[in-house]
Amino acid sequence: MEEIIHKTLTINTINIHIAEKGNQEHPLILFLHGFPELWYSWRHQILSLSRKGYHCIAPDLRGYGDSDSPVSRRKYTCFDIVGDLVGVIDHFIGGGEKVFVVGHDWGAIVGWYLCLFRGDRVKGFVCLSVPFCPRNPVIKPLESFRTLFGDDYYICRFQEAGEIEGEIARAGTGEVLKKIFTNKKTGPSCLLKENPFGISEKNQISLPSWLTEADIAYYVTKFNQKGFTGPLNYYRAMDLNWELTAPWTGAQVKVPVKFIVGELDMVYTTPGVKQYVESVAFKQYVPFLKDIIVMKGVGHFINQEKPEEINTLISDFFENFNHQNGHQNGL
Repeated sequence: MEEIIHKTLTINTINIHIAEKGNQEHPLILFLHGFPELWYSWRHQILSLSRKGYHCIAPDLRGYGDSDSPVSRRKYTCFDIVGDLVGVIDHFIGGGEKVFVVGHDWGAIVGWYLCLFRGDRVKGFVCLSVPFCPRNPVIKPLESFRTLFGDDYYICRFQEAGEIEGEIARAGTGEVLKKIFTNKKTGPSCLLKENPFGISEKNQISLPSWLTEADIAYYVTKFNQKGFTGPLNYYRAMDLNWELTAPWTGAQVKVPVKFIVGELDMVYTTPGVKQYVESVAFKQYVPFLKDIIVMKGVGHFINQEKPEEINTLISDFFENFNHQNGHQNGL
């Protein structure tokens, strides 16, 4: 990835690594990765969309890759993460200007928070995989997950500090990442007490065409440097986020949005999610929702699995948005 520039910014007293490509005079796209990923997850989009006339930046979110990784779960609230993103945006454009945002998995969740808290800084949002989930004023997320899916539901299993980190170490970072990236099982994901990732020498994992051993090696190098505590702390701060966001109960996300999901995505196929996405409720909470696209035969890691299609969907949405508002910005 020699064409991509790497830099480190000090934002909110922590160091944030940024991958960047494109003319700084062109419209800015901020890419937000998920778990267990890195800026690298957007490599195809960065190269393609920078050629189409966009200035592309993709941070390693706090806790990941070459960014700082605070230990405490209390350092991973939605306010901390959105604060990082606003600081990054201010560094590159400042002056209250708006950016385009693309998010996947936890990056989608963080993107929704950014749009909810600071919609004044977002031109448009392409959301992959995770729809906006309104705050339930009655029940905390973890209690809800346990009630619906049981104690072995992966988010519940992620809560005990050090437990899953130890399981990953025993199974091997590379094998665990391969298992997660290649998983095609639909519906809520559960992790058994014994061998939670289902890895054995008898069942060697074959990589799909969209993922190479070199890709896995890059991820492994970065996760072995920092470990998984930072990334897992996003899950461990979910109840804390629920407590902090009480003032936003019932609030709408008033940013133009395009939602894209694979029909085999573990999130989309979790009971109730597909029905919610297709319902009036989703559009009520996201009144400027422009489009919902369900890609046939595609799983969770959609931007890596179908990069060309995703690149086109992103650029079409942002270009149409620019045309509608009369802002060509050199495109």
